[in-house]
Amino acid sequence: MDDRSSKGTLRRNDGSLDKVHPSELLEFATVADSGRIETAPTFGSATNHATKERLDRGDVRRESVTRSNDDLFRGMSVAIPDLRRLSADARAHTEAEHKMTFVQGCRLYPKAIAWSVLLSATIIMEGFDLTLISSFQAFPIFRRTYGEPADPNGRNHQISPAWQTGLQNGAIAGEIIGLFLNGWITDRLGYQRTMLVTLVWMCLFVFLAFFAFNIELLMASQVLCGIPWGIFQTLSMTYAAEIMPIALRAYLLANVNMCWLIGQITAVGILRGFITLPTQWSYRIPFSLQWAFAVPILIGVLFAPDSPWWLVRHGRYDAAKKAMLRLTSRNAGQQFNVDEAISMLRHTNEVEKYLNTESMTYLDCFKGVNLRRTEIACMVWAAQALCGLSLTGWAAYYYEQAGFAVDNAFNLSIGMYGLGILGGMLAWALLPRVGRRRLYLVGLIIMQLILIASGTIGATLVGKRGSWAVGTLLIVLTGIYDVTVGPVCYVLVAEIPSTRLRVKTVVLARVAYNLLSLVTNILTARMLNPTAWNWAGKANFVYAGTNLICLIWCYFRLPETMGLSYLELDILFEKKAKTKKFREFQVNLANTGYFSLTRPERSGSVWRGY
Repeated sequence: MDDRSSKGTLRRNDGSLDKVHPSELLEFATVADSGRIETAPTFGSATNHATKERLDRGDVRRESVTRSNDDLFRGMSVAIPDLRRLSADARAHTEAEHKMTFVQGCRLYPKAIAWSVLLSATIIMEGFDLTLISSFQAFPIFRRTYGEPADPNGRNHQISPAWQTGLQNGAIAGEIIGLFLNGWITDRLGYQRTMLVTLVWMCLFVFLAFFAFNIELLMASQVLCGIPWGIFQTLSMTYAAEIMPIALRAYLLANVNMCWLIGQITAVGILRGFITLPTQWSYRIPFSLQWAFAVPILIGVLFAPDSPWWLVRHGRYDAAKKAMLRLTSRNAGQQFNVDEAISMLRHTNEVEKYLNTESMTYLDCFKGVNLRRTEIACMVWAAQALCGLSLTGWAAYYYEQAGFAVDNAFNLSIGMYGLGILGGMLAWALLPRVGRRRLYLVGLIIMQLILIASGTIGATLVGKRGSWAVGTLLIVLTGIYDVTVGPVCYVLVAEIPSTRLRVKTVVLARVAYNLLSLVTNILTARMLNPTAWNWAGKANFVYAGTNLICLIWCYFRLPETMGLSYLELDILFEKKAKTKKFREFQVNLANTGYFSLTRPERSGSVWRGY
C-alpha cells in the first residue's frame, strides 16, 4: 500500500516518490496492476459506469485507504496557515462565481469594469501611435521630409526599406525592453504605480517625436516611446485578468483587441483629414495628439485601485480587501462576501506556492508544468505575427502600392478597421458560446483560405482588377481576424499562466510576438516596397505558410479554458490533462471534491487516460 509523508509526497509501490496535488488529498487511492496511482471513481456517469465494469472484471485493483484530515494535510497545514478556513471560504466564492451571470457580474463589478476600461485605454493610445508611423509611409510630405528621391528627376520620394524597417523595429526593440522591465517593476511597485511612471515617461518622449528634424531623431523617439508601449501591452490585460470575475473575464480581455482597433481607426481617420495639408504640420499635429490620450489617462490612474491579487501576493490582505471593495458595488442587489473573495485569492496563491515555488522569476516560467503554460501563451501570441496581420498593419501603404490613390488607400483603411470593430463586437457574443479553442481554430482555418486566394489573385491578375480584389480580401481577412484570433488571443494569454507568474508569462509571450514582428516587418517592407522585391499580392503566400504552421500547432496543443477559475486551471495543468480532453477533464473535475481541501465527502474521478 502507498504511504504519504508529512511534506505532501506519496510513495508508490515501486518506492518512488511523487508530489501530491491538493485535489488528490481528498480521494481514495486506486492502484493499477502496473503500480500506477489513480483515484477511485464515482459511479454517477457513463464514464464512471464503464470504469465500474472494469473494476468488476478485475482489470483494476482498488485499495481504499482511510485518511484523516490531520494526517493527510499535515504538510499542507504547515505550508498554508488557516488551511481549513481558507479552503471553505474559497470554495464558497468559486461556486458563487460559477453561478454568476453576465448581468449579475455587471451589477456587482461596475467599478472594476470602469477601471479596466481606463487602463485598457493605454492600448488605444498605443494603437494610435504605432499606426501613425506605418501610415505615414503613404504621406507624400512625410516621405519628402524623411525620405530620398526614387528617380533621377528628384521626385517621388521614398523612405528606403532599411529605414521603413528601422522605424517599425525601433519601436519593437523599445517595447521588448519595456516588456522585461514590466515583469520586474510591476511585481515590486504594483499595477497602479507602474502605470503612472510609464505614462509620465510617455508624455516626456512624445516631445522628441514631435520636434524630430531628421529620420535619425525620429528613430530615437520610436525606441524611447517603445519602452512605455511595451509596458502598456501587457499591464492592461493582466490587470483586467486579475480584477474581473469569470463571467466578465473574456469580455474585458477581448476588449484589449477592440482598443487596438479604436486606436488604429482613430489614427487613420485623423491622417485622412491631414493628408491634403502640404506642410510638416500634417504629421506633427498627429504626433502631438498623443498627449490628448496620455494626460487624461494619467489623471484617472491616480485614483485607480491596485490589483487585489498583487496585494495578496505581497501579504497585504487588508489592503486587498479594501481594493476589492473599491472594485465592487454594494448596491448590486445580490450577496457578496468580500472575506470569501480574499480567501479565494489567498488559497490559490498558497496552493501555487506549495505546488511549484515561492519565487516568481522568469526562470520559473520554464520549470515544471509552467513550461507548458509558457509555451501555449507564447505560441498563441506568436500566431498574431504569423497569420498575415503585418499586411493589415501596412494597409494604407499596401493599397497605394497595389494601385490605389493615396486618399482611397486611407478610405479603405478606415473601412477595414471599422469592419474589425464590428468583428470584435461579434466576438463578444461568440466567446461565451463557442469557446476559446474552437473560435481560434476556425479563425486560422478561414484566414488560411483567404491568404491562399489573395496570393493566387496577386500572382495571376494585374492592374486595377487585381488590386481591388486583393484589397477586398485583405479587408475580409481583417474582419475574420478581429472576430477570432485577435480577441481570443488576449483572453487565452491572460488565462493560461499561473496567477503568481501571470505578468512574467504574458511578458514572455509578448516578447515572442515582438521578436517575430521584427522579422515580419523586415520581410513585409521588402515584399511591398517597389524599390525592393515588389511582390505586392504575392506576399500573401508567405503568410499562408506561416499561418498553416500555427494552425497545426493549435490543433494539437491549445486547450479550452472557458469558464474555469484560476485554481481549476492549476489543477488541470498539474494533472497534465491532454489538450483534446481538456473539456472532458473539466467535467470530471467538477464532479469530484477537487476543490474542498477539507471536505473529503466525495470520492474522486478517474484521471487515467488524460
